[in-house]
Amino acid sequence: MKSKIKISLLLQQLLRCPICQGNLELINYDQQFKCSQTGCGAFFPIIDNIPCLLNENSSIFPLDDFIQHKKTTFKLSENKIKKLIDKLIPSISISIKTKANYKKFAEKLLAKSSNPRVLVVGGSIVGQGMEVMFSYPTVELIESDVSFGPRTALICDAHDLPFKNESFDGVIVQAVLEHVVDPNLCVEEIHRVLKKAGLVYAETPFMQQVHSGKYDFTRFTHLGHRRLFRKFEQIESGAVCGPGMALAWSYQYFLCSFTQTKSIRRLIIVFARLTSFFFKYFDYYLINKAGTLDAASGYFFMGQKSDLILSDKELIKLYEGAN
Repeated sequence: MKSKIKISLLLQQLLRCPICQGNLELINYDQQFKCSQTGCGAFFPIIDNIPCLLNENSSIFPLDDFIQHKKTTFKLSENKIKKLIDKLIPSISISIKTKANYKKFAEKLLAKSSNPRVLVVGGSIVGQGMEVMFSYPTVELIESDVSFGPRTALICDAHDLPFKNESFDGVIVQAVLEHVVDPNLCVEEIHRVLKKAGLVYAETPFMQQVHSGKYDFTRFTHLGHRRLFRKFEQIESGAVCGPGMALAWSYQYFLCSFTQTKSIRRLIIVFARLTSFFFKYFDYYLINKAGTLDAASGYFFMGQKSDLILSDKELIKLYEGAN
């Protein structure tokens, strides 16, 4: 019996080999993809109906991790007690502008196409505030990740996106670019797979501690984040998570730094959240202040693919912080 792959036949036509960009063909009763390019001929497994299209020559993730269902960057907690505690204890995180940004992003996509196709990089679960996108049924979301999750349709590495050039109307990359080893290369790939004048929406942290263990590499200032997207015309950018959230995170990680014992750290996290969650509410007042651009927990960028490149001389003229 043939497997039901979690991507449409139309999307399969967009797929390309992540190694050489050659065409892919289904083989072995639709259990594998094979690159048809002479000299490549790489094989890619389909696991639990999810294609795993990784360039093992450059990715830090071997295909065997997914064949063996090993934990990679993310895994949903199966501990019911931990889930209950997480639900009952107030969060120290808040994204002030995310929902409004997604609404604007969707409306701009629909102004360009009645059925826009959007690639979600790091989409194994629904990102914070991303539920807004589901209220636009004609927007097709293709959710990819380097981990299995309830929404994963495709396993792929953002450094080698397995799609032909100009495949998508939009790309979403929320809370991902801090977890890739080469964010510049990943943004180049996003630029490549976007159609002409395609749109990108990104959120990336600045004042946040390590929160994904060994898969956590980079932070960006507001201008550093803008430079990352220098091949895009800016629609809007700014702080998405403010200094109040940054303060709460620092407080929690300060307390946790006194011990490595997991059980004690869990108790500290509960205490820290109960005694600092209110800091995030200051961000409703601070989010548009000039000082917040110097002290935000995270930034967003919404832009349109361009043929022009923002120069560094023009970049520094865009500084709007308080310093």
